[in-house]
Amino acid sequence: MWELSKTFRFEAAHTLERQIHTDASRRIHGHSYRAVVTLRGRPDPVSGMIMDLSAFEAALEMARDGLDHRFLDEVEGLGPATMENLAAWIWRTVAPSCAALSRVTVFRDSTGDECAYFGSARPHGEDKHGA
Repeated sequence: MWELSKTFRFEAAHTLERQIHTDASRRIHGHSYRAVVTLRGRPDPVSGMIMDLSAFEAALEMARDGLDHRFLDEVEGLGPATMENLAAWIWRTVAPSCAALSRVTVFRDSTGDECAYFGSARPHGEDKHGA
């Protein structure tokens, strides 16, 4: 079994409702993010690839374009701009083009925080929260 990963970066702003640090979180603020999208599978016997890297890059570009230099509160289908929701949103965006998708990890570079999403067993990658 092989894993193939590609990384993209994006800058975005958001607000967030939370129980602590409420004043700072409610103000518009931004972060530098990095997303690592991982495919898992066996290379095609003819091409020798899990997925053509150009097609993989195109799928990631759709996700990056939907997030980079955006106000995340306005991104359709994202919900509150948490790392959890970002990982699930990226999954839903790239999954139709990446059959071997196995993991999406989002990093907030300024703090070193990270969150990994492994999809769901429910149809179309949706769990009870729509992720």
